[in-house]
Amino acid sequence: MSASVSRRTVLAGGAGVALGLALPDPAAHADGHHPVSVSFTLDATTLDGGEQVTSVTLHTGRLGPIDPAGLHADTFTVHARATSPIPIAPGDLIFSEYDLDRTVTAARLDRRGDIVLDLSHAEGQLGGGTLGYILSKGRNVRLDLVYTITQNAPLVRRHGPPVTITGFVQGRLSNPEVDAFSHHVSGSGLKYRLYSPTRSPGRGRRPLILWLHGAGEGASLPDGYYDNETTLRANRGALGFATPQAQRIFSGAYVVAPQSTSYWMEDGPRFAPLIREIVDDLVRREHVDPDRIHVVGCSNGGYMSLKMTVAYPDLFAASVPICGVVEPLGGEGPPLVTDAELAAIDTPTWLVTSRDDDTVPPETNTVHAHDLIPGSLITLYDHVVWNGYRFPGHFSWIYVARNDPSVDGTHLWQWMSRRRR
Repeated sequence: MSASVSRRTVLAGGAGVALGLALPDPAAHADGHHPVSVSFTLDATTLDGGEQVTSVTLHTGRLGPIDPAGLHADTFTVHARATSPIPIAPGDLIFSEYDLDRTVTAARLDRRGDIVLDLSHAEGQLGGGTLGYILSKGRNVRLDLVYTITQNAPLVRRHGPPVTITGFVQGRLSNPEVDAFSHHVSGSGLKYRLYSPTRSPGRGRRPLILWLHGAGEGASLPDGYYDNETTLRANRGALGFATPQAQRIFSGAYVVAPQSTSYWMEDGPRFAPLIREIVDDLVRREHVDPDRIHVVGCSNGGYMSLKMTVAYPDLFAASVPICGVVEPLGGEGPPLVTDAELAAIDTPTWLVTSRDDDTVPPETNTVHAHDLIPGSLITLYDHVVWNGYRFPGHFSWIYVARNDPSVDGTHLWQWMSRRRR
């Protein structure tokens, strides 16, 4: 589910048009009077609260060695404009488009001799996010990002006269963690992203972690918008399991993140076999251990993780529903997962939520499920706070992405890694 609208720029995901550019020979511009153009890359990081552009890399290596002593935070100005990729209806709201100057905190050289402009960024800081949240649709979309670079002082080179760049060409959005996941489409048309562990001789088959996203990361089909991106850019849910720490604990694991064509709660029984198709296909064509398949989901995906263990009681080694939906959020209608279904779940289950979740009430959903699922574990936080920043109470998936939940000294990832079907 999406969190309340009051949440900053909400969850994130990025854009940027990749353009090729043949850079001129720097020797031809030794006098500094001819036009000099360079391309640049937007460097992004998925924070716990969503992806932000954290720096810009100017591909200046071919201009000859730059003297780092001549680089300062005010050598360049960076302006960012972010707009919705789909039309916003009159009276609707999107959180958050922006048109502003980004604060450059430092200018430095990387090992290739390219100039990196570090940008001010932080949880909850506006103006750097790469996703927008459309209120009427309850969806995140990748914002169209246009960055404008202005050089304010000549670059001092170790050899030759100073140089002034006259043209900047925007390139791709680069997020190494996101880019490590390959793009795929199932036979039924569900898009998904896949992280594949490093192959090691003799390691045998690997676990598979199935990440099921929240409502804000689903598609928005009335606009034909189905990008297969927001599942990894909105939060660290899937990315957490691809970190070196998690990969060590799981001895190398596949991580798959399908994207719903709408949202899972719209029709869980219809989506369940479509998700199962992806899992079965990975077991057939990758080195996946069928006895070590885990399902983890947040909010709308927490509902779907419960629904998957109901539909396929013998498929999963473990299930981790995070702030999952059991009762209809409007308070009317039948439960989305019945008491009988919850009581029949025999997949090892560890539930996570926060007491101050005002999007999915914990008592009637997570706590209720824990009371009924035999042998289930639960971690119930008071608030969602990480690195000193307090997030909305609905964001309890942050703890799972950081392997924080523990019971009797055993942390969640270690518990999962020991489970077998």
